[in-house]
Amino acid sequence: MASETTRRTILPSGLRIVTEEVTTVRSASFGIWANVGSRDESPSVAGASHFLEHLLFKGTTKRTALDISSAIDAVGGEMNAFTSKEYTCFYARVIDTDIELASDVICDMITSSIVKSADVDAERNVVLEEISMRDDDPGDLIHDLFSDVLYGDTPVGRPILGTVQSITDMSRTSVNNYYKKRYQPENLVIAVAGNVKHDDVVELVKKAMGDFLSTKAQPANIRTSATAKISGQGEIGIIYKKIEQANLLLGVPSVDRNDPRRFAVAVLNSALGGGMSSRLFQEIREKRGLAYSVYSSSQHFAGAGTLSFYAGCNPDKAVEVAAIFREVMADVVANGLSEQEVERAKGQVRGSLVLGQEDTGSRMVRIGKSELVYGEIMSMDQVLAEVASVTRESLFAISKELLTQQPTLAVVGPFKKDTLFRSAVVA
Repeated sequence: MASETTRRTILPSGLRIVTEEVTTVRSASFGIWANVGSRDESPSVAGASHFLEHLLFKGTTKRTALDISSAIDAVGGEMNAFTSKEYTCFYARVIDTDIELASDVICDMITSSIVKSADVDAERNVVLEEISMRDDDPGDLIHDLFSDVLYGDTPVGRPILGTVQSITDMSRTSVNNYYKKRYQPENLVIAVAGNVKHDDVVELVKKAMGDFLSTKAQPANIRTSATAKISGQGEIGIIYKKIEQANLLLGVPSVDRNDPRRFAVAVLNSALGGGMSSRLFQEIREKRGLAYSVYSSSQHFAGAGTLSFYAGCNPDKAVEVAAIFREVMADVVANGLSEQEVERAKGQVRGSLVLGQEDTGSRMVRIGKSELVYGEIMSMDQVLAEVASVTRESLFAISKELLTQQPTLAVVGPFKKDTLFRSAVVA
């Protein structure tokens, strides 16, 4: 296992339980991770994973929606959920003495939700409002546009929220069947971090889930062989919006989540756009004053990944900003990063990893996601050792591989044609 404080149990049903004991706190975070996300959906049920995230809060065989929220509110806890392209997580953070309550409430939601027709219809409107809110926020919209352009009409390319059409057409039967098929023990990981004992957590889960755990065990579903088709390199996607700022996202394919070079990509991402001392921040904001918000981001999926660069700027400066993206990429490919940049980026990655584990919620996310995605949990010391092993030479090699690829560009702003930006994506 990852460390003396992190333990793992696999129940006969295939349900995996991982815990991290932190005796110096008085809180505990309880999460259930489902190995289901938007990339598991067919076009007819696009957005079903996220729709279910909403619906599982609407009531179970023994609790109403108000009972669910009131139970956690009454002990001063917090409860929420999130959906990604590859997983969904439901969680609650409470005082350690209320961990049994958190376990009972979250497990009840996952195993015994009713998914009533009236709730489907009511929540359908909520999700449609969420889609409208996404469409009104260029900073969110541009990421969905980029995925759509790069991956096309594929499971990875489609938006997590679904579309207005798919959500409008989705029936109670289809979303309930999706729930019953996907939310099975072998697809779930329970992660708990805080002032808890592993054996106690296992017993609490057995009690809370009851007959749900009586199913015959199936192998854990880990996406080790998934692939994602990339079809949009060199393409430009534009959504016209008459707004005061141009939003640019330029990116290239990167390594997938199982590639050991993902640690080098994390350092490269930090050096390029991870902070105020990064190349892009310095070149675009500090030296030229062209943008307020500028950053890079790295995503890793099963069978795919991206490294991308974002900036929001005056529309008159958009072409210049896009050109600077390419200039920085070319310079790093030709000359590499300096030793100072490498050490600074490694320090930033190392610091963010450690500081991000200061609360039980973050610890729960780390162990739950690691178990679900990789089937194992690296200790923090192992992760830090991987970051420390990244060298200037390894960064130079991964830069030449990634940054010489033909990029994809997404633009949200007052532009109707891609002609202006064609030079930004030429090889």
